[in-house]
Amino acid sequence: MNPHDYCQDRAAKSGSSFYYSFMFLPPEQRQAITALYAFCREVDDVVDECHDVSLAQIKLEWWRQEVERIFTGTPTHPVGFALQDVLTRFKLPQEQLLEIIDGMAMDLSQTRYLDFKGLQLYCYRVASVVGLLSVEIFGYENRQTLKYAHDLGVALQLTNIIRDVGEDARRGRIYLPIEDLQRFGVPAKDILEARYSDAFRELMAFQAERAEHFYEQAFAQLPAGDRKAQRPGLVMAAIYRTLLREIAPDGFQVLDRRISLTPVRKVWLAGSTWFKG
Repeated sequence: MNPHDYCQDRAAKSGSSFYYSFMFLPPEQRQAITALYAFCREVDDVVDECHDVSLAQIKLEWWRQEVERIFTGTPTHPVGFALQDVLTRFKLPQEQLLEIIDGMAMDLSQTRYLDFKGLQLYCYRVASVVGLLSVEIFGYENRQTLKYAHDLGVALQLTNIIRDVGEDARRGRIYLPIEDLQRFGVPAKDILEARYSDAFRELMAFQAERAEHFYEQAFAQLPAGDRKAQRPGLVMAAIYRTLLREIAPDGFQVLDRRISLTPVRKVWLAGSTWFKG
């Protein structure tokens, strides 16, 4: 299996909505974004699958070194070789790849966020930076598009957080800011023990409104001239925003289950969004 086939296999097996967003791209761009996605999966899995914090830190440090090797022409991992090839055609700043790793590392040392400002830094590192790198692959003419990518990344990550509240709690993590829990009178213990309440539903409605705000802000900042090139991001937005709007009417039943869209529905949303332009 060559490096790009490895990345393709990694993406296809993930079942992520990210995969559907680049299925219509030309081969060269699809290969590049798939390599970037595979990199994100590798470092994310270090945190999610390695229960020994010290070992996870060692593995993330290995990936920091691998990023260095990518840019000096000496990678050792299939994803590293794929990204090295991608760098010959697309500008992917080294510091941004490292910042993604920094974002994943936050999960090893922080399980709570005092306020939204702190959470925004996490969202920026694990999602907005990925958006900024993706924009380089998709292409853009207007630098305003970078602001769109930043805010769309926050919107997508907030949607992830809303969807995964229960799953994250089972790992001992609560991404909902402490100031929001206190504002709505929701004890952290209720989330950790999967207890629903009217206060919890009001808290989650507030989180959904915040995510909607970032979607709207992102769309408002996307220049018309770059809209066609940025269709993969719009596909992601369509899938994730649809998911967000499915979670809300069900009373935010996210503590004891994972709500998702079917693959068929994701393909339909991807196709309809792509061809609508």
